[in-house]
Amino acid sequence: MSLKDKIDTDYKNALKSKAKIQISTYRLVLSGIKDLDISNRSGPNKKDTDDEDIKKLLNKMIKQRSESIDIYKKNNRKDLLEIEEKELEILSGYLPKKLNEIETRKICEEIASKLGASSLKDMGKVMGELKKQYSDNLDFAKAGTLLKEILNKQ
Repeated sequence: MSLKDKIDTDYKNALKSKAKIQISTYRLVLSGIKDLDISNRSGPNKKDTDDEDIKKLLNKMIKQRSESIDIYKKNNRKDLLEIEEKELEILSGYLPKKLNEIETRKICEEIASKLGASSLKDMGKVMGELKKQYSDNLDFAKAGTLLKEILNKQ
């Protein structure tokens, strides 16, 4: 079952159970997928929307929710904070689990030593390898910070 079909099925189940937050979240995702379909059909590189495109969309939506959560925490908006957290939980359920900071550091150190990276000049080379091997599992903002730390020590 493709990711789009799974989201569509979960949307239909949410409609049956009348779960308001889930319904609105799934509608947002399905709307984003339709936009992707349209842009993929009309662009110069015509193609069908695949699971990778949908994962990128979900990552973008998760990042937006995370930023909103930070803002709502700072401004003490518990009502909006709860909604964003539930949406974030729903969206995260469709992506592979992200690695924590300890696992990310270990992977960054391994790749850096494997490639012989010794300074910040090699950061692009290491990040490229990380993206090749761990594109779904790493938070690259976190990985970039850790990698700078690691390469500065060497």
